[in-house]
Amino acid sequence: MTAARDLRVVVVDDHPVFRIGMVALLESLDRVEVVGQAADAEEAVRVVAETLPDVVIMDLDLGTGSGVEATREIVRVHAKVGILVVTMLGDDDSLFASIRAGARGYLLKGASAAEIERAVRAVANGEVLLGSQVARRAATYLTGSRTKGVRPFPELTDREREVLDLVARGFDNATIARRLVLSNKTVRNYVYGILTKLGVEGRPQLVIRARDEGLGAD
Repeated sequence: MTAARDLRVVVVDDHPVFRIGMVALLESLDRVEVVGQAADAEEAVRVVAETLPDVVIMDLDLGTGSGVEATREIVRVHAKVGILVVTMLGDDDSLFASIRAGARGYLLKGASAAEIERAVRAVANGEVLLGSQVARRAATYLTGSRTKGVRPFPELTDREREVLDLVARGFDNATIARRLVLSNKTVRNYVYGILTKLGVEGRPQLVIRARDEGLGAD
């Protein structure tokens, strides 16, 4: 019988002290190997491509980059890699953005060693594991998303529609970036793409059209 191999993990966090501590914790676990580290989104994508881990422990606030965007790119290219978000951000926007990007797990920093170990092994096994502080909100969100009817602007992606909804609410790009845990440049690119797809000349006209279709309402 072939012996079970170690779980291969990459740790992504821009705070060196937290990253060092997480690496030390993981390496103390049975049959877990840390194969890479990264401090920003671009480095995370590169390290994952080089090491092909089973699990990536991903912070969301990476200074100049977004852990959500890094998650989306990693999952797009390496569908079998499980993303476990470990973050200080416990708000709904961060949680739901991570789920939509493809994260399988979500813990708040301060989770116990046992919780982290359980989450790493669950995510590596293809399971979804959410911390108790966010699980109920996530269940409500996922249930609601399955019961929604036909959405406006079918030519837009889910993320573009999400950005458009926030534009229709009157938020500027910087506010949208904070709410969706994206960079300002990424939001600006989304808005440009939406304008192009919908054939709208400017932001004011975009807001009017979006509100006519029911977006931007509570």
